[in-house]
Amino acid sequence: EVQLVESGGGLVQAGGSLRLSCAASGFTSDDYAIGWFRQAPGKEREVVSCISGIDGSTYYAASVKGRFTISSDNAKNTVSLQMNTLKPEDTAVYYCASDCGPIVGYWGQGTQVTVSS
Repeated sequence: EVQLVESGGGLVQAGGSLRLSCAASGFTSDDYAIGWFRQAPGKEREVVSCISGIDGSTYYAASVKGRFTISSDNAKNTVSLQMNTLKPEDTAVYYCASDCGPIVGYWGQGTQVTVSS
């Protein structure tokens, strides 16, 4: 069974940085993608970034491009999201997912990111 466990959320001032990590287990091959999604209060969940387990190709939402960097450590089965130059509008619960959407098979429990102005 696939399991995803996020860590690294917290409170940071605008302009600061945070690094989220997703520990993944249960994948039986490299034919997968890991996505980071976020959901702010009153808004729909949206994909932030995604990385392919096959070739390492990445995707970024326009709102985070140039500020966020996704990376994977296959030896540790971990996917990280480095978030720089954070803005108050980045405040949300961030979820690790077993796909890039629109259909996601497995979700992590979520980690809160709060950016104060």
